[in-house]
Amino acid sequence: MSGDRIPLSAGSDAPPTSTHDVALLDLDGVVYVGPAAVPGVPEALTGARTAGMRLGFVTNNAARPPEQVAAHLTELGVPAEPADVITSSQAAATVVAELVGAGGRVLAVGGPGVATALTAAGLTVVERAEDSPAAVVQGYGPAVGWAQLAEAVVAVRGGARHVATNTDATIPSPRGVLPGNGAFVGVVSAVTGQQPLVTGKPDPAMHAECVRRTGARRPLVVGDRLDTDIEGARRAGADSLLVLSGVATPTHLLAAGPDHRPDLLSPDAAGLLTAHPPVTPAADGWSCRGWQAAATDGVLTLRGADADGGPADGLDGLRALAVAHWAQHPDVGAPAVVRSGDAAAAEALRSWGLTGD
Repeated sequence: MSGDRIPLSAGSDAPPTSTHDVALLDLDGVVYVGPAAVPGVPEALTGARTAGMRLGFVTNNAARPPEQVAAHLTELGVPAEPADVITSSQAAATVVAELVGAGGRVLAVGGPGVATALTAAGLTVVERAEDSPAAVVQGYGPAVGWAQLAEAVVAVRGGARHVATNTDATIPSPRGVLPGNGAFVGVVSAVTGQQPLVTGKPDPAMHAECVRRTGARRPLVVGDRLDTDIEGARRAGADSLLVLSGVATPTHLLAAGPDHRPDLLSPDAAGLLTAHPPVTPAADGWSCRGWQAAATDGVLTLRGADADGGPADGLDGLRALAVAHWAQHPDVGAPAVVRSGDAAAAEALRSWGLTGD
């Protein structure tokens, strides 16, 4: 699906379960939000496996070791083994072991998953800047506070290499979007004046490791973030499916730059089980299953479908809008101004949180 065509325009005549052999799934916002599964997703992933698709889990959340993540997935009805899970802590540990050598001292900041990954990589985990760490590895942890951040600042000022498992500014939660690791990494960087080495997505190493483990020949990255999951898929040379069950919103989608534009779009991971409609040129713009989007003088106008056209996921008009907007801005992301051309379009725009007349 990736290539010279405008992303989203090609769609998929068949469900991804029949065109891709492995789904590389992000976790937060894709499989679960907080401790609970995204509604319907465990059943959808069971269906994907029944159809012959294998699953790998690739998460920037560094808080828990793979054993805990796999156990949580299994409890939610998505059976998983630790080897099925790749965390950004593991990626950071691999990089740091190469930087400082076996047994090197590393200050761990974050949840238990950070220290566990560092120890497994043969490194010596320390808790204080006075222990002379060669590096600081900073990952997400819900209990991270001033004391750990202060130790990180002192260690980096003392010459330790600052390594971040990821710089996701936010994480999804049942209470809405909350601060992610990137927000705390920003604190350390602002005080030390040094930018960290970032090892998680969108760096392609994590997806590449999951491909190696699963033996995937045509993987599909499934994620809820444009700046990590979708860009990471593009950098790894894989197709991507964006789901709207986590961080990304329709507004983010329309404004996405070239590296952040997905190949497929779905409300959630159940999009693995369905075909995806193409977006095709129309007389005055672009069309998706009867929904029409046209760009005139920098304004997108959406008109609703004249006919039912069969089962749909409610996103056909959004697909048409995205392709119409990206066709006008092929090389750069730009905010979209959208208006409705009829009552059906007005209702759809409201449901997506987009402004419309």
